[in-house]
Amino acid sequence: MLKKILLPFSYIFHPLFISVYAVLLFFFFGKHTYDYQQVYMVIIQIVIITIFIPVTIYYLLLSMGRVDSIMLAHKNQRRLPLLFHAILLLILIRKSITIDYFPILYFFFLSSLISTFWAFVFLFTKFKVSLHQLAIASLTVFVIGISLHYNVRMLWVIVPLLVCNGLVASSRLVMKAHTPTELILGGLIGSIPQIGLLYFWL
Repeated sequence: MLKKILLPFSYIFHPLFISVYAVLLFFFFGKHTYDYQQVYMVIIQIVIITIFIPVTIYYLLLSMGRVDSIMLAHKNQRRLPLLFHAILLLILIRKSITIDYFPILYFFFLSSLISTFWAFVFLFTKFKVSLHQLAIASLTVFVIGISLHYNVRMLWVIVPLLVCNGLVASSRLVMKAHTPTELILGGLIGSIPQIGLLYFWL
């Protein structure tokens, strides 16, 4: 019963969707001067680069027998997806979400790139860092940063996100996908780069 309740959180907060959530929350709560065309273009680019292309790569790897689940349960199955993800993030901040036009989003994705790098490094250790926890932690810190930067009360968003951090962690434990140490590492790797780069845009 508990597994059925917690399982959806592993899918709702799958790392693939976190970038879209972050961008939507930024445009919804941010006090900025971007016009609707710019907003739509950014959202479309984010969906293509962080969801459609990775899903296409996933199915390609699936057909080649390099992965067997969208959850990437085994460490050796994560290397290519993480490498591709890092390349796509690099393209995003170099060509689309640049520091000149979208500085706040730029630092979010730069932090995500740093987190992805460390998640890749940990593949060569005995720990399989939780990418789910990494993603939800980075989103939570980013939303707190938006609240501080724009001086907007967002407790009704931040508190549920904090709760969802616990629910995602519980989901991964119930599914026996990670150990508590791997979840803690995921949370730290996701949040520390976001916290470190807050200085540049708060």
